Amino acid sequence: MKTLNHYLVYASLITLATHSQAVSAPIQITKTTNIMNTETLTNPVVKKAIDALQAGDKKAWFALFTENAELFDDDHKMEFKSFFEKALGHERFTGIDKVENNGLSVYGRFHSDQWGNFKTYFKFQLNAEGKITRLDIGQASY
Repeated sequence: MKTLNHYLVYASLITLATHSQAVSAPIQITKTTNIMNTETLTNPVVKKAIDALQAGDKKAWFALFTENAELFDDDHKMEFKSFFEKALGHERFTGIDKVENNGLSVYGRFHSDQWGNFKTYFKFQLNAEGKITRLDIGQASY
């Protein structure tokens, strides 16, 4: 689905192409990023994880988890590493609605390129060293 910004860029390019005047500088089109405010996240590890998810930053994301981190998607155990290798860069929060459990549980609106838009939860568990040992995700109804 094209955004309004994409249509405005296309319209500008068409307008430039139809004029007989030469353009002195090349036109640069950059991909827009999906920026969301994560300031409501009170746990610093969870904030780093959500920021990495939003940016699709695999290196930053995986660095926050233990080697044997567990993932449960709607209570079904999933293979953590392969799940997020596919998901990062294609899934993200579009808004955070509430944060609970000392900042470890995040509820909000979510977008998946594969599944569309829905409400979700991410519930993090940390070890004593501050690494994420378990992540429960799923569709939320609140």
